Amino acid sequence: MTQIAILDDYQNVAKSIVDWERLPQNASLTVFNDHIFDQEVLVDRLKNFEVICAMRERTPFPRSVLEQLPNLKLVITTGMRNASIDVTAARELGIDVSGTGSVPYPTAELTWALVLDLARNISIENEAVKSGVWQTKMGVGLKGKTLGLIGLGNLGSQVAKYGNAFGMNVIAWSQNLTQEKAAESFASLVSLDTLMSTSDFVSIHTVLSKRTTGLIDLEKLKLMKKSAYLINTSRGPIVDENALIEVLDKGLISGAGLDVFDIEPMDMKHPLILSGRTTITPHIGYVTKETYDVFFEDTLECVISYINGTSLRLIN
Repeated sequence: MTQIAILDDYQNVAKSIVDWERLPQNASLTVFNDHIFDQEVLVDRLKNFEVICAMRERTPFPRSVLEQLPNLKLVITTGMRNASIDVTAARELGIDVSGTGSVPYPTAELTWALVLDLARNISIENEAVKSGVWQTKMGVGLKGKTLGLIGLGNLGSQVAKYGNAFGMNVIAWSQNLTQEKAAESFASLVSLDTLMSTSDFVSIHTVLSKRTTGLIDLEKLKLMKKSAYLINTSRGPIVDENALIEVLDKGLISGAGLDVFDIEPMDMKHPLILSGRTTITPHIGYVTKETYDVFFEDTLECVISYINGTSLRLIN
């Protein structure tokens, strides 16, 4: 019997997205809706599974975990990149790591939702009206404002299009960005310091790596205008979380729209949740029906193919 686990199905939708009855009769599927932080508890839960289906980076699989899962033969991650899986260790341990297709636009759309929410106080006014208060804040318009994009790849270039459509001045920076590449997205290449100091909205779209961990530190945050906003839909550790809390608490920037954090799920008493200057979403950039349709269909395809003797879309 091939035992299969689906992890971190927060919304309890995995079984409804695709027809898991297509699995062979010698396969057993278990879906977990909760998240486990403790490695020892995680290993105990997963020690009997041969196939594990992971949703993005919700549950990390470092070497220390993989080494304690002797029955594990296949890890399937949604998407074709997952920094939280030690693919080298998996290969050395004889564990295949496969990926799925994805949908390219939902995170860019959520980014713009956060921009609009911050600019027009949508969340604040929604709560105020429902509490019986009519109009509490004065918003800001986007036309003529400067949008600074840290990273101008697939997602950043989409957000650049939205910024241009709203009549914003779009500037961008990344370690390898050229002026020619920036011009393709109707953006201007500037230094990171210039971007931080002149943008009205700073939005992060670079990949988390050793080079970008802590990239936006206290020094960089203090360059921002007091009237400016920071948006992060990429990965939490790109921004120094303690530094961000400090500048928000001191009113050194107007606010932040955040979909990603150092530790997820967050503690409900986290300072970023309690801050009156933040709009928080629970890492839902990719969480759309269209994305899940692709994620789970490709996951099921990988499982069936593995049971039939072939691993699809190998990452390692």
